[in-house]
Amino acid sequence: MSAGVKAIVFDIGNVLVRWDPRLAFCPPLTPDAAEAFLSRTDFMARNLRADAGARFADLAAEIADPQDRDLFTGYVARYALTVPAAIEGTWQVLDRLRARGLEIHAITNWSAETWPTGVAAHPRLGAAFGVTVVSGQEGVVKPDPRIFALLCDRAGLTPGECLFIDDSPANVAGARAFGLAAEHFTTPEALETALSARGLL
Repeated sequence: MSAGVKAIVFDIGNVLVRWDPRLAFCPPLTPDAAEAFLSRTDFMARNLRADAGARFADLAAEIADPQDRDLFTGYVARYALTVPAAIEGTWQVLDRLRARGLEIHAITNWSAETWPTGVAAHPRLGAAFGVTVVSGQEGVVKPDPRIFALLCDRAGLTPGECLFIDDSPANVAGARAFGLAAEHFTTPEALETALSARGLL
């Protein structure tokens, strides 16, 4: 087993659960129109601010166009549509890691407003992890080193005892800079190969 690793720390969105914000707006919009809406409202940047603790209603109020503002305002109510499916291959890897005796934790950039909806849609998220750090509840997002420090503190681990898995290269780089081992997630199959190479599976 990889020397010193006691815990696997998972990202959630697009690692364990599919997330596609366009699905909140289709219908009424077509896929192309939804893509254009996300672009002109700078949705991803606003969403990251929600992940850091901002409220979606306040973010919507900043949008000048009334139709776009109304669409954006409806995002929270339609949030369950954006997380349509679990990524079962990754869950299978998680279960195998747990069976090997490794601790399983999570750090997710996720709004405090939408996190309960995500857990309701995917109940495993409520019970899968020893420690779950939800950025919107903490007011800090990956790759800020403070969020990795929170996880280590709450789990009673040193950075060197953790392996972090995330689909964002920036978050992977941030974890490594803090001292965690890290793997960039692309597919469950690639993750399985990488973890096997480390002797963790």
